[in-house]
Amino acid sequence: MKRVALSLVLAASVTASSAMAADMATKAPPPAPAPAPSPWDVAITAALMTDYNFRGVTQSAHHPSAQAGFEARYNFNKDWQGYAGISGESIDFPNQAAAEIDFYGGIRPTFDKLALDFGVWYYWYPGGNCLGNAPGTANVAICTAPAGPSVPNKNGQPLGGNFVKSNVSFIEFYAKATYTFNDQWAAGVQYWYSPSVLNSGAPGNYVTGNITFTEPSSWWGSTGIGGYVSGDVGWWGLGTSDSFYGTGIPGNPFFAGVKYTSYWNWDAGLGFTYKAFTLDLRYYDTNLTKAQCNVFTSASNASFSPGNITAQNPNGLGSNWCSAAYIAKLSFATNLSGLK
Repeated sequence: MKRVALSLVLAASVTASSAMAADMATKAPPPAPAPAPSPWDVAITAALMTDYNFRGVTQSAHHPSAQAGFEARYNFNKDWQGYAGISGESIDFPNQAAAEIDFYGGIRPTFDKLALDFGVWYYWYPGGNCLGNAPGTANVAICTAPAGPSVPNKNGQPLGGNFVKSNVSFIEFYAKATYTFNDQWAAGVQYWYSPSVLNSGAPGNYVTGNITFTEPSSWWGSTGIGGYVSGDVGWWGLGTSDSFYGTGIPGNPFFAGVKYTSYWNWDAGLGFTYKAFTLDLRYYDTNLTKAQCNVFTSASNASFSPGNITAQNPNGLGSNWCSAAYIAKLSFATNLSGLK
């Protein structure tokens, strides 16, 4: 009887050992560590807007405009990012250029709550034509020379003294800083420099500051909607153009080049966000007069008024391209890494 009991105990032991061995053999191996995230990413943007405004000046003659672009990014580490991008906007320029193509690149260092950005931006306006219709001035010959053919205003109205180069493309260098105080408040400053704004020969120094209040998510509950309020104030210090934009009038102080008026611009508005979409509603304005605006823009829809005649603007044309504007913009922005 003892032998039988011993046999049963040994059999049970062997069976238990076999079961444990089987259990050990079927256990899954420990999961492999997750692969490190790729340092590369691409941002994609698109927008529709009722007007394309740049530093208080319309770039689309107060008409609707569309934008699309992408930006390649490389994260050297969590605090340093390099980037290069391209963006396109529809415009309505006096020289009949219909598109703005932007090429840009730089680096973005981050130090805790302070984010910096240093880079270069090139504005390319293909398809422009040299325009000149200034009887009695020295600049008519410039526009009818090999620089390009003289063509009429697309609206069928004579420019009456405005003249524009076929090539108004230019470059700017910039530095930006943004400080995020908390989840609601952030403020920033920017500096932009161009040796020749709009290829006019006039240097430009642009300084701007902004502040943004982001509404707490609790304001919107579980809707997924977000909101913000923001404002900007900027000052563009502009120099003197080359002889192309001079009045050509003997004795005029701007005979060989016009001194553009440096000016203030500002905007204020609010926005609503939902996932990758943003609806921004904003007011823009400047302190430029219609005469000063005409000198700077050579607007194709400028109109004459005796009150616009100045030494800087002897043709008496005035433009509303630098006047107050209310603009709605619907934009889309996402990263490829967020689509995976």
